[in-house]
Amino acid sequence: MSISSISAIQSDKNLIVNRYASWLGELAVSALRDEASLTPKPGLVDLHHNGSHEDMNIELMYQSAASLQSTFTQMAQVSYGTYADQSLREQLAWIGRTGEQQMLTVTKGVNTHRGAIWALGLLTGSASMLIREAYRNTEVPYRLKAISAEHIARTASEIAQYPDRYAPVTASHGTQVKHQYGTGGAKDEAQHGFPHVINVGLPALQQARAQGIDELYARLDSLLTIISVLPDTCLLYRGGQQALEQTQQRATVILSQGGTSTTKGWQALLAFDQWMVKHHFSPGGSADLLAATLYIDSILKGITDRTDMESLSKTTGGRM
Repeated sequence: MSISSISAIQSDKNLIVNRYASWLGELAVSALRDEASLTPKPGLVDLHHNGSHEDMNIELMYQSAASLQSTFTQMAQVSYGTYADQSLREQLAWIGRTGEQQMLTVTKGVNTHRGAIWALGLLTGSASMLIREAYRNTEVPYRLKAISAEHIARTASEIAQYPDRYAPVTASHGTQVKHQYGTGGAKDEAQHGFPHVINVGLPALQQARAQGIDELYARLDSLLTIISVLPDTCLLYRGGQQALEQTQQRATVILSQGGTSTTKGWQALLAFDQWMVKHHFSPGGSADLLAATLYIDSILKGITDRTDMESLSKTTGGRM
C-alpha cells in the first residue's frame, strides 16, 4: 500500500472520528437544553421562572450548555478507539475541568452544569468507545444496534472506577453531604452504572410514551420518578433529611394521581413547584440525571433510526 493510500485512509478515519464526536457533543448540549426548558419543574430553572436559584435563569442555562459543546466533543474524540483505564479517566477529567472553567467564565462564576459535566462527560466517553467497538467487532446492520442503555451506563461506570489523581481537593456541597449523611452522590451514581437513569428515569420515560402520553408529560413524569427515589445531595444540602423526604413524598403523590398528564396531577405539580420555591429547595441532582436520561435516549434513537449514523458514515462506505 502506498503512502498516499495510507494517508487517505487515516484522513477518512479522522473525519469519521470528528463527525461522531461532534454528533455526541451536539446531543449532549441538546439534552441540557431540553432539561432546562422542561416546564414546570419543581424548584428548578425553567421557562416560567428561576425556581429556587436567584443566580440563574433560562438564558444563562442555555449559554452554559452551549459553552460545553466543545468539551463533550473533545471527550468523545479522546475516547474513540480506547478502553476504560487510568489514562482515559484523567484525560476526561482534564477536559472536564477545562470545560468547567469555560462554563464559569460564561456564567460569571455561577455553577450551572458542574454535575452535568461529570455525568454526561462519562456517558459521552462511553458512547464513543462503544461506537468504535461496534464497528470493529460486528457486521452491518447490527454493529450499532447492539449498543444499549445498559451498555453505555456500564462502560461509563468502568471509567468512573479509576481515581482522578489530579483533582483539586475542595469541600464541595456533595462532599459535605456525604460526610454528614453518608450519601454517595454523583460519584457513586456513576460508579454503580447510573441506576437512577437505567432503572428509574428511562423506564418511566418509555412507559409514559408507550401509554401514548405527550412528550412533555412523559419527561415531567420521568423527572418526578427520579425525584421520588433519589437521595438528592442538592436537597440534602439545602434542607437536610426532612427536605429530602418531604420532596420525595410530594413527587410520589403526584405520580400516584396518574402523573402530570392528569388534571389532578398537573395541579399538584404546580403546587409542588410553589412549595419548593417557597422553601428554597432544588432537586439539582435529579435534574442532572434527567439530562443524562434524555441524552442516552437521544443516542439510542439516533442508532435505532440509523438516519444520523448513516449520514455520518457515508463518506467512507461504512469503513471505520
